[in-house]
Amino acid sequence: MKNSELQLNIISAEKKIFSGTVTSVIIPGISGKFGVYPDHAPLISPLKEGVIVYTVNGNEESVDVNGGIAEVMQNVVTICVA
Repeated sequence: MKNSELQLNIISAEKKIFSGTVTSVIIPGISGKFGVYPDHAPLISPLKEGVIVYTVNGNEESVDVNGGIAEVMQNVVTICVA
């Protein structure tokens, strides 16, 4: 993984939705959408219903979610969705 990338893991109770290297992630936090980029400060945030948008190889992908929780730590973003 390059310094300009993040490891993104999106999981639910039933399955792994996505696991791979991305350049950015937009997350629907309960206080509003926020972007996560390489070297982002550590955080944990609950999610509201919305869309997670992430960029892979220059292409935007998205996942609709009904809520969940996100953790960002050392260029690894783990999101457990409802």
